Amino acid sequence: MATFVRDIVLLYSLNFSQEQPPASWSEGGGLGEGRHRVKSPHIPVLLDEVLESFSQVDEGYFVDCTLGYAGHSSAVLARYGHLKHIGIDRDSEALAFSRERLAPFEGRTTLYRGTFATLLPTLEEAPITALLADFGVSSLQLDKVERGFSFESETLDMRMDSEATLSAYEVVNGYSQEKLEYIFDTYGEVRSYRKLAGEVVMERAKAPITSAKALSEIAKRVIPAGGKIHPATLMFQAIRIEVNNELGEIEGLLDALEAKHYAGEVVSLITFHSLEDRLVKNRFKQWSLNCICDPHAMRCTCGKNHALGKPLSRKPLTASKEELRTNPRSRSAKLRSFRFQ
Repeated sequence: MATFVRDIVLLYSLNFSQEQPPASWSEGGGLGEGRHRVKSPHIPVLLDEVLESFSQVDEGYFVDCTLGYAGHSSAVLARYGHLKHIGIDRDSEALAFSRERLAPFEGRTTLYRGTFATLLPTLEEAPITALLADFGVSSLQLDKVERGFSFESETLDMRMDSEATLSAYEVVNGYSQEKLEYIFDTYGEVRSYRKLAGEVVMERAKAPITSAKALSEIAKRVIPAGGKIHPATLMFQAIRIEVNNELGEIEGLLDALEAKHYAGEVVSLITFHSLEDRLVKNRFKQWSLNCICDPHAMRCTCGKNHALGKPLSRKPLTASKEELRTNPRSRSAKLRSFRFQ
């Protein structure tokens, strides 16, 4: 099955003569010269910190598991000429843009379409010496109302892969009240998750809920305004995680890295909420343990040689004051890096 998946995604390998992005994407300032001067619709978060995390990596491949609009990738390729590049994304629109943006690095980069948890174990390129995943939603996805991520959108979608079968519409209008309660509680950590799920079920009984805007209004009736975030933020987060299997993808990535990694490989992962960060933090802690004996064991019998490596910092790195000023969406971002030994 892995070979079949790889054969499919190879169809989306980098090709500079086809599928050029719309002309509007090449307007204004940006990376490169002439027709390759591309203005990015997304500001990469913690860019300086990401670049620094890879400052000591050896020659090999840099894998950007969440390529997006190639903000991180283009900067890494420009800074570190000894690295080749693999970009992965499930959003065909983002891949089309990045294909143009990365044109100055032709010969060093290959793009694959798909989910990182599925594709990473199939990669034949080696060695991988640097790997990045930014688990946030891109600014363009948030801002384009037709994608259904924004509170004012007239659609109800939230798919990162526009060809995926499950959308927010099916979740909101098709899930049982009990299942809605579960995702609002587990993925959104919404305090009034039962009441919110009940309101959704009551409204859809009158007529299907067809827009993110209408869904947002339901949240406003249940969750008091006045906090630091919009009343619908956590509900939208929960639905988006469910639609895109975001936590499952992160666990799949961590499992793949645990099963196959290279000596000296640096893994840098950017999270945006506690559910994501907890998964990464706990796995990095597990990978750092020399002793894997039962905590209640009288003495160590495992040999104390099971550590896979160590984190590059004790605590996650967060945005500087300057970055927060220029890019407020970076306020929730946390970067954790781990070096395999």
